[in-house]
Amino acid sequence: MIVEAVELHRIAMPLVRPFETSFGVQHSRDVLLVHVRSDAGDGWGECVAMADPFYSAEYVDGAQQIIERYLAPRILGRQITAAGFADAVHGVVGHRMAKAAVEAALLDAELRAAGASLASALGGVRQRVECGVSVGIAPDLDTLLAEVDGYLAEGYRRIKLKIKPGWDVDPVARVRDLVGDGFPLQVDANTAYTLDDLAQLARLDAFGLLLIEQPFVEEDIASHVALAAAIDTPVCLDESILDARIAADAIDRGATSVVNIKAGRVGGYLEAVRVHDVARSRGVPVWCGGMLETGIGRAANVALASLPGFTLPGDTSASSRYFAEDITEPFELDDGTLHVPDRPGIGVTVRTDLVADFASRPVVTVSA
Repeated sequence: MIVEAVELHRIAMPLVRPFETSFGVQHSRDVLLVHVRSDAGDGWGECVAMADPFYSAEYVDGAQQIIERYLAPRILGRQITAAGFADAVHGVVGHRMAKAAVEAALLDAELRAAGASLASALGGVRQRVECGVSVGIAPDLDTLLAEVDGYLAEGYRRIKLKIKPGWDVDPVARVRDLVGDGFPLQVDANTAYTLDDLAQLARLDAFGLLLIEQPFVEEDIASHVALAAAIDTPVCLDESILDARIAADAIDRGATSVVNIKAGRVGGYLEAVRVHDVARSRGVPVWCGGMLETGIGRAANVALASLPGFTLPGDTSASSRYFAEDITEPFELDDGTLHVPDRPGIGVTVRTDLVADFASRPVVTVSA
């Protein structure tokens, strides 16, 4: 297809409740949407970068500038495919979240024109995917337990607790008592610990956790190797996994025995498939992480999670977990699962009226 224009939409999406992790509290999402217009049709992608560079070095203002100044000009007015996008922007170093958003929009446009769903194009094998839910750090234990109890009543099949120093063993113990011994429970540290905390992290072995996710900073593979050798709980890497090559190295070095795949973090859905393939070839299970996406990003994540190596429930929660009203038709739980969209492209309809209503800045259009 020939890309005729790239539109950049900024919207403000209020969250139904504050979401706290070890790196801060979110009350709303500052969302960057990429709308590609081509001679073959239109496509949408969502950038998962946050408002500030706290989770990642990338942030939404920077992502918008990168797309506007460097990525969009490299694809305008020329024949391009989603598979060829990485080569087209190869000279732009890093900025994986920005690249992933543009690639997703290209995939959506390309597959809509071809009448094929994203799930089928990526190699999906499931019509429904199991759903877990990520539970932020609460102001107190009673609030935490009430929130978890609500998610259990909704039918979520796995609970993930955000932890940090001072908020780890006690909340995990209380939630384990609430959910029972056999229920899948895991924790996510978002790089909040150091190897000096090994003894404290080892105390989590008592609770039969599915995994502990990213306890140390992303560059510190060696400390994750040491932790994995010292505790019984499987270690899962998230922020450390930036592409398939790094995934293979981390697995082979014993730093991780489970991998969280986020398409935005690795530069796009095509690279996410390669990470999946590397892990699967080594017998390592993967699951789909979430970044509080709207229905646009959620649809693509659910398609990704339908691949065969995604054997653990992901953070592909229902739309209502985060938003009172979504900008696509809402994703709703069905016996703890979400249906995989099977219509062309990402398989959902973007509610452009709501995109306009939620707009926080004027639309930026980059054209040839």
